Amino acid sequence: MPTGPDPGTVDHPAAGRPVAADRLPLRRRLLPVIALLLLAPWAAECSWGGFAIDDFLPVLIFLGPMYGGAAILIREAARHLGAGWPTIVLLAAAFGVLQAGLVDQSLFNPHYLDDTQYADTRAAAEASLVPGLAFSLRQAFDFVGNHIVLTICAPIVLIESFLWPQRRLRPWLGRPGLAVIGVVYLLGSLLVFSDSSGRKDFLASPIQLAFAAVVTLALVATALLPRWRHPQPRRARRVPNPLGVGLLVVVVRMGADLTPGWVGVTIALTLAAAAGTLVAYWSSREGWGQRHVLAAGTAGLVTAAAFAYLVPPYSPASPAAALAGDVAVTVVTVVLVGGAWWRLRASPAAHVAAR
Repeated sequence: MPTGPDPGTVDHPAAGRPVAADRLPLRRRLLPVIALLLLAPWAAECSWGGFAIDDFLPVLIFLGPMYGGAAILIREAARHLGAGWPTIVLLAAAFGVLQAGLVDQSLFNPHYLDDTQYADTRAAAEASLVPGLAFSLRQAFDFVGNHIVLTICAPIVLIESFLWPQRRLRPWLGRPGLAVIGVVYLLGSLLVFSDSSGRKDFLASPIQLAFAAVVTLALVATALLPRWRHPQPRRARRVPNPLGVGLLVVVVRMGADLTPGWVGVTIALTLAAAAGTLVAYWSSREGWGQRHVLAAGTAGLVTAAAFAYLVPPYSPASPAAALAGDVAVTVVTVVLVGGAWWRLRASPAAHVAAR
């Protein structure tokens, strides 16, 4: 439901200055927080067919504190700082490295998928091993990339698109709320780290752990640079249709999986860098708005949902349960993306620039 006094007014927090949280009743401020807490784990693990429908609820309960907590903290950090999507994307990348390198350590564990229906992907992963650190660059791209696209960015852009423009860029939580979410995230991460189905009793070497920690800190430091809080003046040039922006992301997502080994990784990194640069260039133009952000942020989710019918869940499941999960993914994705698109079209200020 809409919140706020006037859906036609837009409050853009001053770039580079701390922004206070909404002064709405607690119940109304917590609604998007709870929605993001639940949507992040679903998008991360269920939206691409990773689980059958009877495993959806356990995923939300078990992984919600970690994935949802991270998404909330990243979104709130950026919005409190008055920063935009570059900060969110960089913090999402930091979370991806932290998660795969230090929490469940799947990045360094060559046997991580051996007890799943993806055990046959091990040979392809080993075709791009990084010397001295013993991890697959292909898997690193996939693990971290999926956390950026599915775990963090898509849920945030969906929830923000359902809000009125004057609330979209504002924080939802004050310091007490952030402290609570921080504890929830830490407890959720410790649960995964200590559980036999999380880290799977594997411990990376000190060099591997140090590498993951350094990369995580470097990404966080880059995300917090003041430059991301001072957007450049927008150019008076035409922007592409939002659907064209989404199509670009879909093409990049599909092209990144064409070739295995080092050649495939090089192609994937090149395509991702080129698409990111192009989207950043388009976003600097007048006319770039929340509908463009929604298209770019959810194209990966839509692609994942479309291909869910072709991939097996982690654990064997009955054909009926697997199909029901894939159909549920389609329905949820269509409702969320379609509802957000309708919401923006109904907003009097849907054309305003989005950061």
